[in-house]
Amino acid sequence: MATVKIKFRPSTVDGRQGTIFYQIIHNRIVRQQRSGYRLFACEWNNDSSEVILPKCDENREQYLLEISDKIKMDIELFQRIIFKMEQRNYAYTADDIIAEFINYKPENNLFTFAENIIDSLKSLGKIRTSETYATTLNSFKRFRRDKDLSLNSIDSYLIMAYEAYLKSEGVSCNSSSFYMRNLRAIYNRAVEKGLTTQKFPFKHVYTGVDKTVKRAVSIKVIKEIREMNLSEKPYFDFARDMFLFSFYTRGMSFVDIAYLRKKDLSNGILSYRRRKTGQLLFIKWEKCMQEIVDKYDCLQSGYLLPIIDPLRKIDERKQYIYAAHNINRCLKIIGCNLGLSVKLTLYVARHAWASIAKSKNVPLSVISEGMGHDSEATTRIYLASLDTNAIDNANSMILNSL
Repeated sequence: MATVKIKFRPSTVDGRQGTIFYQIIHNRIVRQQRSGYRLFACEWNNDSSEVILPKCDENREQYLLEISDKIKMDIELFQRIIFKMEQRNYAYTADDIIAEFINYKPENNLFTFAENIIDSLKSLGKIRTSETYATTLNSFKRFRRDKDLSLNSIDSYLIMAYEAYLKSEGVSCNSSSFYMRNLRAIYNRAVEKGLTTQKFPFKHVYTGVDKTVKRAVSIKVIKEIREMNLSEKPYFDFARDMFLFSFYTRGMSFVDIAYLRKKDLSNGILSYRRRKTGQLLFIKWEKCMQEIVDKYDCLQSGYLLPIIDPLRKIDERKQYIYAAHNINRCLKIIGCNLGLSVKLTLYVARHAWASIAKSKNVPLSVISEGMGHDSEATTRIYLASLDTNAIDNANSMILNSL
């Protein structure tokens, strides 16, 4: 009959936790299965294969008690699996035991593991990251037709097949890379937890970022958008106004527009902190910006514009996401009606401001190469060293040309 032993592998780095793993021996063949449980060498008794509990740290004691209980449950599970295989009265291997063990423990499967990470990120307030992971997981589930698989089953052939699937679905190279990078991050977390060994399954797929064609329109198109009569189409009118407000405010991203509060506007200066980077920006308030704010009644709200309604029962972030989808849908139609060659979106306003500023010989240090640096850090370095008046003067010059 097969046997199972509990082993501890100390870290090769001083001061770091080691890993508990299980040694399965059958017919003189030895296999190992990592548990994902970590503790320090002083917390493990090699002779008795037991966890040593501390005497003066209640939090650590609770953690180690949980680890001890999980190890006992794992051993019991191994024993049940071995007993069942013995009862079947046919040949089995140590690998068969491990495969059965993984199937019994859903946390060792990709879907369950990823969903746990997503829930954890949400609880930590990392909503955006949780959403990108969820989007990636949903894509991979479609590829797998909702059939889960063990973390140990992930290899380069599977990931290459996933990349081929994405290509067949018409997914762009950058979007495919986006999914691959997120999936790799999830996989690496599993490796860190000791739930699988590092096989580098993403080494044969593309995980870079191609530079996309610049999505910008001319000052002439901005004027055409501004002068459109959309008074009888309120949804399109609002979408156009949000596009223009983004352009007026030096290409402010929509998430920052959505969360602007009335208190952010003081003494003719609009101040806000970018939600993406945490950078604090100041914008000189212009007449065209005030006209848009005056157009919408937000008397009962602390927000500057009617994108998020705190009285609604819907989560504020969902309100912003729904609004962005609706606005971009309307902008796409507006762009088609104007015969534009580029797909009109809120992002186009951001890029248009930078491109127009460049065409008017605004110093590259002011516009940071039209917001086109390869890294956000480079943009922050440029903007952080600028006199705010230089940026405000550049914005005034662009707006005056309308």
